[in-house]
Amino acid sequence: MTVTAEVVSIHRMTPRVKQFRLRAEGHEFDYEPGQHTTVQFERDGEEVVRPYTPTSLPGTDSITLAIKVYDDGTASAYMHTRRVGDEVVLGSLEGNLTLENPEADVAFVATGTGITPVMALLKQYLREGEGDAHFFFGEKDRESVLYRETLDQLEAEHENLTVVYSLSDSGYEWTGPTGHVQEHLEASLDDFEGRDFYVCGVPAMVVETTERLAALGAPDDRVFTEGWEEGAVADEDDGG
Repeated sequence: MTVTAEVVSIHRMTPRVKQFRLRAEGHEFDYEPGQHTTVQFERDGEEVVRPYTPTSLPGTDSITLAIKVYDDGTASAYMHTRRVGDEVVLGSLEGNLTLENPEADVAFVATGTGITPVMALLKQYLREGEGDAHFFFGEKDRESVLYRETLDQLEAEHENLTVVYSLSDSGYEWTGPTGHVQEHLEASLDDFEGRDFYVCGVPAMVVETTERLAALGAPDDRVFTEGWEEGAVADEDDGG
C-alpha cells in the first residue's frame, strides 16, 4: 500500500541532511516507532524504492524524515530537490527495530543517520518508560551532529536520560569524547546484563558494537538491531 503525502516543511539540519515533514491529509500514520517507510518514484523508466525511518511518533497525518544526500545517491538526491508543496509517494511502514520493553533500563547507540529510528524509540521510551536511559551518538564532526538541540532538551527535561556524543574528527574546540562511540559504553554504563540495547548505524559499526556488548556481558536477546547488518559486512568482506 502506498500513500501520497505533501511536503509541508523542509529544515536543513546539517550541510548534507534535510528534515522533511510530510503530511497526508485524512490519513493516519499508524506504525511502531523505529519502523521505516519507503520513498518511491520512477527514474529513467525504472521504479526507485528507498527506506527512510520517521523520527516522529505515530498517530497523526504527518511524519518527519531526516535524509542525508550522497554524491551518488538516487533517492537522496531526489528528496533534496523537493520543495514545499511537492508530493511524495510513501510505502507501508514496517521493520523489526521497535521498543521491546518500556519498563527495562535501555541504551541507544547510533551513528550518522542511524539516529533516525532510535530517536523515535527514545521519544517513545521517555513517554512510556521510567527506567534509566542512555543515548550514545557518534559523528564525524560537530556540524554533522543531528538532533543535538532536541537531545539536549530531552536530557534537561528527563532526569533518567544521559546523552553521550563522540566525534571522530573533533577539532580543537571539542572537549567531549572522541573516537568510535561504542568505545565509550564502559565508561558510562555499569550494568550490561540487565539492560536493553538498541543499535543502528553503518553495518560495520553495528556488528562491532554487538560484538563488544557480548564481550561486556550483554545477553544476545537484549541487543536489538535492524537485523541485516552482518550480511552487509560479509558482502563487503567478499568484495560484493
